[in-house]
Amino acid sequence: MSRLTSPAAGPYTPPAPARELTVASADGSPLHVEVHGPDGAPVVVLVHGWTCSTAFWAAQIRELAVDHRVVAYDQRGHGRTPVSAVCSAEVLADDLEAVLTATLGPGEKAVVAGHSMGGMTVMAASARPAFRAHVAAALLCSTGSSRLVAESTVVPMRPGRLRTWLTEHVLGSRAPLGPVTPLARRILKYATMGAGSAPHMVEACARIVHACPREVRHAWSHVLALLDLDHAVRELRVPTGVVVGTADRLTPPVHARSLAAALPQCVGLTELPGLGHMTPVEAPELVTGKIRELTAAHIQLKEGA
Repeated sequence: MSRLTSPAAGPYTPPAPARELTVASADGSPLHVEVHGPDGAPVVVLVHGWTCSTAFWAAQIRELAVDHRVVAYDQRGHGRTPVSAVCSAEVLADDLEAVLTATLGPGEKAVVAGHSMGGMTVMAASARPAFRAHVAAALLCSTGSSRLVAESTVVPMRPGRLRTWLTEHVLGSRAPLGPVTPLARRILKYATMGAGSAPHMVEACARIVHACPREVRHAWSHVLALLDLDHAVRELRVPTGVVVGTADRLTPPVHARSLAAALPQCVGLTELPGLGHMTPVEAPELVTGKIRELTAAHIQLKEGA
């Protein structure tokens, strides 16, 4: 796990994986993958969002790995996965498909949880053969399928062309984030978290986000600005839960409601009052609980496993 980007102690300290491996995607790009928990247990695959890393899922990994096999990987250019020349929704799908194929056996099923760009990854891969073969259910946290810049409320203005233009330039800025200072924490908290987020939550997110290289942040911001996965939502034919914070400025609840209405098998929309975009960090027990509910309901283990 990406230890240099995470707190030294506390609930968001990344636990040590049982094993680490490098998985080659369709174009040969190497992906850093971690596996936690006991073999033979129900499998959960965690897909982090833009500017984050496997460290973002520390709270979920710590709790789930007690009785689940948890697979987490770093998206291209994030954490320990090298920067790639190619950034697109298609390669996000390629990468998830490669991870599923490398870490699950024939006929083995998993619950896949994606946060933000990780949720978009899940949607992008929804019609892929490996996804259909290996995914039993999904959880989409703080994400959307299209109009991400137009619907964002990070820039406190009325909706319109000017706000969209400003938002695209703010989120796609090439400026370095610099060290994690008190001002940096306040800015990150405003943009990505609820007003009531505890300092240790803000600190954990700030360390992870600030560790993302600015060229990676910039490159993926363009992909997100042009994203249109509305068609892919309709292909996500497994039972799928949706979670969003009501104070999410990056992917406001309008996205979650649209997803819930379009998903073929939505098993619930959970809106968390006052929470922001970083729901797995801001509401770790609830997100972990949702994942547990999905594995209990939709994964059947072979006898003797």
